[in-house]
Amino acid sequence: MKVESLPIPPSLKSLLASEGYSELYPPQEKGVKAGVLDGESLLMTTPTASGKTLVTMLAAGKMILEGRGKVVYLTPLRALASEKREEFKILENLRKKDGEKVRVLISTGDYDASGESLGAGDVIILTNEKFDSLLRHGISWLDDVKLFVADEIHLVGDRHRGPTIETILTKIRVFASTAQVIALSATITNSGDLATWLKTDLVDMNWRPVRLVEGVYGHGEVNFSEDDHRKVEPTDRGFPIDVAAQSLAENGQALIFAETRRRAVSLALKASEVTPRFMSDEERKMASEMAGEIMKSGEETELSRNLSRIVSRGAAFHHAGLYSGHRKIVEDSFRKGAIKILTSTPTLAAGVNLPARRVVIANIMRYDSEYGGQAPISVLEYKQMCGRAGRPKFDDIGETVLIASSQIDVQE
Repeated sequence: MKVESLPIPPSLKSLLASEGYSELYPPQEKGVKAGVLDGESLLMTTPTASGKTLVTMLAAGKMILEGRGKVVYLTPLRALASEKREEFKILENLRKKDGEKVRVLISTGDYDASGESLGAGDVIILTNEKFDSLLRHGISWLDDVKLFVADEIHLVGDRHRGPTIETILTKIRVFASTAQVIALSATITNSGDLATWLKTDLVDMNWRPVRLVEGVYGHGEVNFSEDDHRKVEPTDRGFPIDVAAQSLAENGQALIFAETRRRAVSLALKASEVTPRFMSDEERKMASEMAGEIMKSGEETELSRNLSRIVSRGAAFHHAGLYSGHRKIVEDSFRKGAIKILTSTPTLAAGVNLPARRVVIANIMRYDSEYGGQAPISVLEYKQMCGRAGRPKFDDIGETVLIASSQIDVQE
């Protein structure tokens, strides 16, 4: 299905064409056929990078340009909210029927604020907790919202974030029962039950633009699910770095998920001793400039100095303890290819769009306070991390490699 054939305003078609959108992916086409552009509510459960954001942008842009109401986009994480703000900013190039430009606003904190000023926005991007706070303040512009987007909806089953998501979705169904709801997830098992509860149509597809293969590393080789066995050259920097470096040798990038912030930093430091050999002169220059940007922005701390040093060598770490400006520099550097190996805590798996040729899961164990010790990660969390593997338009295949637990004890 061609974008030019969609029943959307001409200005929105022109904008999307200028951004390189010409044809819909299969899940996007299925969403359109399900009536998402006609105001029908929808639950989309399709893999990462299958185009869920574009579906919401089409529905949001059409609603705003036709003067039918505002849009609220809900996310579980501040980092994801910031990313969506950047993506939806392209709508600010459009003008509404009254001649005013479309406005995209964001708010992720200050739970004591009433949020009335956000009513000036057409697309309002909020964390779930912030929206819950606004509902408690009784915001006056709620009746003007005719489309709610709930991202990472699978977290409704999470014991920490789930209650807040369930509460606000219930309130939306009660107080904005005529509004359109678009719920999004890359990983969910009971999609039919959730669609019934939300009273939405369902688009449930396994299609992804880059094929995914999964493997396990042990005893010096990666064993992939398709009977593919590959020897891994040691770097003397630990098994996760060995596995990541193999992807760099094939002109890819690697993303390593670590179980703690401390280990993410440790692995990034080790990676920085390996990455320079895989960098071009142009990439070295870019990495050096990005390292300088880190030192010029935000407060200078031991953490920022370490990050700057590591970035200058083509590696980086990413976790919630970083200054938001530094996280953005890291994300941009990775997207541009200046960073070859990025290490992160699992929070990066929840939606932030940083795909890599190879994803390395350094440990399947996490500390669980309720369990009282180390416990295996859930299948859901594993699938979320796998979703980062494969760069659309760059890779024909995405690889995810799990470091066998027996190997972790040996290296550490």
